[in-house]
Amino acid sequence: MSGPQKKIVKRIRIDVDKCNGCLGCEVICSASHAMPKYSSNNPARSRIRVIREPLSDIYVPVFAGEYTAAECAGRDKYIIDGKEYEDCAFCRAACPSRDIFKEPDSGLPLKCDMCESDPSLDEPLCVQWCLADALIYEEVEVAAGDESETVAELDAGLQALAHKHGWPKVRDAVDRMKKN
Repeated sequence: MSGPQKKIVKRIRIDVDKCNGCLGCEVICSASHAMPKYSSNNPARSRIRVIREPLSDIYVPVFAGEYTAAECAGRDKYIIDGKEYEDCAFCRAACPSRDIFKEPDSGLPLKCDMCESDPSLDEPLCVQWCLADALIYEEVEVAAGDESETVAELDAGLQALAHKHGWPKVRDAVDRMKKN
């Protein structure tokens, strides 16, 4: 009898102690998502943002995660070097309560795609360009989920996007993503 199915998941681990706030990760990410690729640099297109408090020497990279149609209920506070931060500062989700991680032209939510491209890269561009080694690319083995759950989640996510932004905007965004 075999154990549960396993799959390899790509992820980026962040060592906040090494981040110096240079924003190189934001620059390369936004340039790689420009149309055409590398034609411009607009930080609003970046799938990574660095929370910066230079006077306190605090720099925290945050990646764009899943879209959520509802605002979260949690409002925990974190204190780092005497400065208070809310959950939203470190949240990866694109949600209705804030403009971070939304495409500037269409308003559609952004999500880190781990620089999946053709040909594929050995590691995401932000990791390659992080001179401080604060971003570490990893491939970890995890238990594989049920494929029908993934399809159901995708369908629910697309329905929520279409409800909020309309099918034409969702189709336009998918068409732009296909061209990359």
